[in-house]
Amino acid sequence: MVARTRFDADPCPVARSVNAIGDWWSLLIVRDAFDGSRRFGEFHRNLGIAKNILTARLRALEEAEVLRSVPAPGGGSHREYVLTDKGRALFPVIVALRQWGEEQCFTPGEDHSRLLDRRTNQPLRHLQIQAADGRPIGPEDTVVEKVRETERAEKERTAEAGKGR
Repeated sequence: MVARTRFDADPCPVARSVNAIGDWWSLLIVRDAFDGSRRFGEFHRNLGIAKNILTARLRALEEAEVLRSVPAPGGGSHREYVLTDKGRALFPVIVALRQWGEEQCFTPGEDHSRLLDRRTNQPLRHLQIQAADGRPIGPEDTVVEKVRETERAEKERTAEAGKGR
C-alpha cells in the first residue's frame, strides 16, 4: 500500500487543510456530524463505508481535533463523536461544497438535498467571497502572499528604520 503524502510542514493553508481532513470520507463524516450523526453506527449506516475505513477516518479526525469522542448519554461503553470548535469551523467549507454541488453536479430537475435555515425553512443565501471592504471578489482579484516572506521583509524594514536614527 502506498503511503499518503503528508503536508504537515507545507506553507500552503489549502495543503494543510487537506492534510487535516484527509479524504472525501472525512468530509462526508463531518457533513453527517453537522446533520446530527454522533455514533459510529449512524455514520456507518448513513455512509455505507467499511467499518475499518470508518474507524481509521474517525481516529484521524480526532487526531486532527476536528471531532472529539465523548461518553454516550446514559453511560455504558458507547461513545459519541462531537464536532470540536475546529470541526464546527468547517461549516462554511461544507456549505460551499454543497452549494457548488447543487449548481454544478445536478441536471435541472434532478433530485437532490438542500440546506435550509431551520428558523425560516428557506434555502441559505449563496456564499459570496468578499474583500475586507465588503465588495464581491473573484479569483482574478486575489493574489497569494507568503506570510513568512512578508514578515521577514517587515522585520528588515523595521531594523533598517531603527538604524537610521
